Order: sequence, then structure tokens, then C-alpha cells
Amino acid sequence: MALATTLDPRLLDRLRKIRLLALDVDGVLTDGRLYFQADGVEIKAFHTQDGLGIKLLRRAGLQVAILTGRESPMVSHRAAALGIDHVFQSCEDKLATLRMLCTRTGIELEQVAYCGDDLPDLAPMQRAGLGFTVPGTPPYIRAKADYITERSGGHGAVREICDMLLDAQGHRDALIDTYLHGKR
Repeated sequence: MALATTLDPRLLDRLRKIRLLALDVDGVLTDGRLYFQADGVEIKAFHTQDGLGIKLLRRAGLQVAILTGRESPMVSHRAAALGIDHVFQSCEDKLATLRMLCTRTGIELEQVAYCGDDLPDLAPMQRAGLGFTVPGTPPYIRAKADYITERSGGHGAVREICDMLLDAQGHRDALIDTYLHGKR
């Protein structure tokens, strides 16, 4: 059964309008834990299914952005590997950054889906066309989200969002077909 047939029609209408997925990193693309080696080098773990979901979104013509409050070479490496052009690290005001990105790309805030997991993400979650969060988020953040993923941050939550967008916008079957027939 297609995911689009099981979603609330109002959510489905909003998903169809999305042209940009903006993501926090720690707690969304990762499990939120910070790993440091003895030499102080930070290590992050990213889920491969999230990465493929992002690549599929890009192939379908949607843009992807990363907005994170921390600075990490690991984020730069991961974004480059996934072909994400819009990467904002050490981002103190995520809403202002998101607005600037919308102006630069010609995308309206209503055409943005934003996924975050804590207070710095609250304003962009509320102003974007769709605000997503993950299950481990504090209750007062979850209460402000339009949708809470079933999967946790760093464990496929982003892929879940990507699949929702692809299905709602009618791209899923064609993308699956490219894997079935080797047309990637």
C-alpha cells in the first residue's frame, strides 16, 4: 500500500508543496550523542538509509540543506558525499539562515520541510511549511511539530521523511524502478 493513501489528506497536501528539506544534524542525522577520541577529534555516525533517501530526494529535484549549531569536519564530509550544496555550520539563528536560503533559492518558507530536535530548531520548525521532529525530542518540542517520525534520529528518521516526500509527490515508484532495471 502506498504511504500517500495512509496519510492525513491535509498533511499530504503540505508534503506535495515541499521543494526543500532542511535538517539539523545532532539528534536528526545522528543519534545526538557526541563522540570524541582521546586526541579531541569528534566522530559522528550517520545512517546509510538516510543518505540514500537524501540522494533520492535530490534525484527527484528537491533541494536539501543542513543547518547545525556545531562545526564539524564530519558534517562537511557527509554533506559532500551526498551532494548537499546548502550546508550551514555554527548556525546560531537557524530561522534567519533558513530565510536567507529561501531568498537565495527562490523557495518560499511554505515550500520547506524542516526537521529538528531541540530549542534552536523550534522557530524554523514552526515557520516552515512542515515541521518534523524525532521521537526522543523533549515533549514541548514534539507538541510543536506537524509530524513525529517513527524512527529515531540517526536511525532512519530522515529516510522516513524522504520516503514520505517522494511518495506524496509521486516520485517513489519511478525511483524504485531505476533500481529494478539498472537505470541509475
